[in-house]
Amino acid sequence: MFRIVLGCILWASVAVSFTLPDKCTVFSESHNECNPVAPASFLPAFQDTAFKSKIRSEHTDGSSLFADLLEALNVTQSEFFAPWLGTWPDAIDWTAAVIGTHVSGATRSISQDPIFFISNDHDTINWRWTSNLVDKYFTQLVGYYFGQDAFAIRNEAYDDMLWVVLGWLETIKLVNTYDELYFTPVGANLSEAAPGAADEAFDEIINQPYHGTTWLPAFSHRARIFWDLASRGWDTKLCNGGMIWNPRLLPYKNAITNELFIAASISMYFHFPGDDNESPFSDRPDNFNPTDPDSDRSSGPRDARYLKAAVEGYRWLRNSNMTNEQGLFVDGFHISGYLDENNNNTRCDARDEMVFTYNQGVILTGQRGLWDATGAPSFLKDGHRLIQNVIKATGYDLKSDSPIEDLSELKASVLPRWHGLGRLGIMEEYCDASATCSQDGQTFKGIFFHHLTAFCAPLETPPADLKLLVHDRAFTQISRSHAEACKSYSGWLRHNVLAALETRDASGRFGQWWTAGLLAGAWTGAWPTRADDKIPDDPDATDYRNYGVPDNAAWRSSVSMLAPAQTPRKYGSREDQIPLGRAAEQEQTPPGTVKRGHNAKDPNNRGRARTVETQSGGLGLLRAYWHISRIP
Repeated sequence: MFRIVLGCILWASVAVSFTLPDKCTVFSESHNECNPVAPASFLPAFQDTAFKSKIRSEHTDGSSLFADLLEALNVTQSEFFAPWLGTWPDAIDWTAAVIGTHVSGATRSISQDPIFFISNDHDTINWRWTSNLVDKYFTQLVGYYFGQDAFAIRNEAYDDMLWVVLGWLETIKLVNTYDELYFTPVGANLSEAAPGAADEAFDEIINQPYHGTTWLPAFSHRARIFWDLASRGWDTKLCNGGMIWNPRLLPYKNAITNELFIAASISMYFHFPGDDNESPFSDRPDNFNPTDPDSDRSSGPRDARYLKAAVEGYRWLRNSNMTNEQGLFVDGFHISGYLDENNNNTRCDARDEMVFTYNQGVILTGQRGLWDATGAPSFLKDGHRLIQNVIKATGYDLKSDSPIEDLSELKASVLPRWHGLGRLGIMEEYCDASATCSQDGQTFKGIFFHHLTAFCAPLETPPADLKLLVHDRAFTQISRSHAEACKSYSGWLRHNVLAALETRDASGRFGQWWTAGLLAGAWTGAWPTRADDKIPDDPDATDYRNYGVPDNAAWRSSVSMLAPAQTPRKYGSREDQIPLGRAAEQEQTPPGTVKRGHNAKDPNNRGRARTVETQSGGLGLLRAYWHISRIP
């Protein structure tokens, strides 16, 4: 069993390079080591007692919100999932992995709140309704296990592989949560209810764990295989560490791949149950730590290599200078002069200033997991600072708990000011207002809210198997501060939810551009294009997620690394991340899509229109609001 001593040693070395303010951690092996000083609050200094009281007094119509969450999940699966194929046919490999993650998370949320499944007599919980819903979505996830093109993803970029890891770990959490809540053996002699049955045999058959636990070895094996494959992207020759995005392009160390590696690694540490299946495709030792004497053994729960990977990854990312003046993560770094034979530069010194919402989200799971493993308050402090930077960048003021602009003073057909990640307090991608989002861009906002939900879960004491002591006073203070800060985000979440709900069509499908839910009543004429969306152009920002990887020296070598038939992708296709040698995919218009410029009355019918990816955005937002608004 891995002892936390190694983790403490690793963390101590990281803390020095980070120059973190923590004098010691809340979790330790001895209360005599230090006396941790808990931060008074994770809230900004301007939030006074009156504001905090306002947040605590805010109430939510739980039954209505729960119904919206249920409907969003149902539409995701009834409108877009094909059970006979075991996938969402219009999704691509990585977006399908993300959608599966949303479905697992939302199903887990449903299983945790059966109180909303009250029978007609308004007295008892209808367990038939609850179990039928949970089993319905769980069996669809099992179908997706077989529908997922695991062979193709093995040849894609490292971030694509890591979405797979997070997806199956989320399903493992669903299974374990449901099993622990409702299927813990009661120890009773159940055979008394069946006279004539053999007591022991009957008890053994009936008193079983949740049937979903049968699938844990399969889910955990896939998670482990893809973590092993992705770890090959860790590179120490360039930029002193960090994950490379795509092995088929010039070295590019971007935020999302490194955030995913951190989040997936710490999630493997906590939620991976072990895997003794050495086949197929296991070729240890893994690249992340090939000198580890244990790197060729089967992974078990609480494997130290995952904690080490998360700590090292976070150390690199935090020192990488990958945040802009607004405190938001930009996309990543190139290495200038990489193709010049006379240039021996190995530093990440050419920063791409593009900002995407999902780059602000995935790291939150990593920060929360590293707090859970170490008890270092700086991880929570970093996370709350990032969340508050994001909220401000949407044009929302936490001090007044309202948008910066007065919504009553909106001018007809004038697009409100862009604040960095949105306008009018509503989160946006750069591509939203102009309806130029690809499948990538349509998936990003939901990812942010999924990881915000994970970060804001109530703090818990360390699992017993870590054998850690807790500094009770510091833990109580930090738990209160964390809950209070997360609760303060509920007004912003509610504002986004109300706008997003207004973009649903008659079938309940969410649109991509949520701000339109606030503008529809005050807008006449044509909706904005990229030329008039009021977003400043930055020559150092490349929107390759929506317009494709440029065919230039910053991204590709002079000798093309792609097959001749594979050119930079067109709008909506995936030619920049497909494996070498595969024929270029043809651009297809999803069913129900209205081409750009059509149906001016509904701005969310432009571009790719409503898709399973836009639906996942609404689902992730509703789930975040469901959990965070109900924090005590």
